[in-house]
Amino acid sequence: MGIRDVWRERDFRRLYATRLTSQFADGMVQIALGGYIFFAPEQQTTAAKAAVAFAVLLLPYSVLGPFTGVLLDRWRRRQVLVYTPLARAACVLAMAGLMLLGTDAFLAAALVVLGINRFFLAALPAALPHVVREEDLLLANTVSVTSGTIASFAGAGVGFVVQLAGAQAALLAAVCCYLATSLVARTLPLDGLGPGERQRGSVRNVVVGMIAGVRHVARRRPAALALGTIALYRFLYGLWLIMTLLLYRNHFPSGFGGVAVITAVSGIGYFAGAVITPPVTRVIGKTLWITILLATAAAGLLFLAVPFREPLYVAGGFVLGVAAQGIKVCVDTIVQQSVDDEFRGRVFAAYDMLFNAAFVAAACVAAAVLPPDGLSYAVLGFVIVAYLLGAAGYYALASRWRTP
Repeated sequence: MGIRDVWRERDFRRLYATRLTSQFADGMVQIALGGYIFFAPEQQTTAAKAAVAFAVLLLPYSVLGPFTGVLLDRWRRRQVLVYTPLARAACVLAMAGLMLLGTDAFLAAALVVLGINRFFLAALPAALPHVVREEDLLLANTVSVTSGTIASFAGAGVGFVVQLAGAQAALLAAVCCYLATSLVARTLPLDGLGPGERQRGSVRNVVVGMIAGVRHVARRRPAALALGTIALYRFLYGLWLIMTLLLYRNHFPSGFGGVAVITAVSGIGYFAGAVITPPVTRVIGKTLWITILLATAAAGLLFLAVPFREPLYVAGGFVLGVAAQGIKVCVDTIVQQSVDDEFRGRVFAAYDMLFNAAFVAAACVAAAVLPPDGLSYAVLGFVIVAYLLGAAGYYALASRWRTP
């Protein structure tokens, strides 16, 4: 068993290509937005302004996430993967035009783009168990999630270069990638990604579907614990990221170029986390590995970020990248193994909702506690202690609630 066994699955290769082209485009859109919002010379970025920006872009779709999950459990997921990239392409074109006009209305287009993207990203893991065998899920998740993350970082790198000609240039390049994503998704079988026939049809009662999904997760304690753990990690990572943006905006001398460097180094960390996770979990299991990664995140920040020296701080970004990717691969697999297929769309949409809501909560907390230059030993100390407590709490509970 290995990557060759997974790669022999034709539909896996097509789903994989769909993810890569989409997330490459996402990276270009994100770097264009980040540069325009946080590092344009005319902008005076503070923690409060950063919190508002993230809330505008993420919070509404955190609230709507469960509704999209109900639809994912009723619509053909292949059709979701075909048509959402087309919708994103149209919205990105509108965003580029609004930026040229110099109006903040571009945020409305960005809001729609990111919202549709949440729908798309929730459909990918819900579809994955249909294209690989169950015993290959961990490896397939590792390959898919990690490659998608690397593609996003690569897109951000290309976007960083392209946007030297203007944010609009990077956005237009992203439009081409979204169109390619739709074309690749069309090669997948119409009924090959689920859900089953009995889940399709009109949505009579979205709230009932949401409640059913929540009850299902509540009965699958390993999945519920995994979702809570990834939400905690995302909240703490969000605090660190807002701190990082402010440090590079107002403290470290390298500015936006430094953000590109730490982004690239974090991307290497993501790749390293993906490479080591499958062999390590085969030996020690997902529970112990998640615990070790949470503790490693704490140690990395303690020894590398606390001095607030730029080279060491960048190294801390690498450690957080390793931990983030290893935890996400394990959590994705635990949820897929613990949740029935007819609920997967709702559960992964809720997963996405927690991911976004935790980050928005972190941005709001950061707005209240971070100084203008982002340098705060107290906040960084809180993040370190919280990672350690999270590691201890996860291990204690997960040891009692085994994945079926």
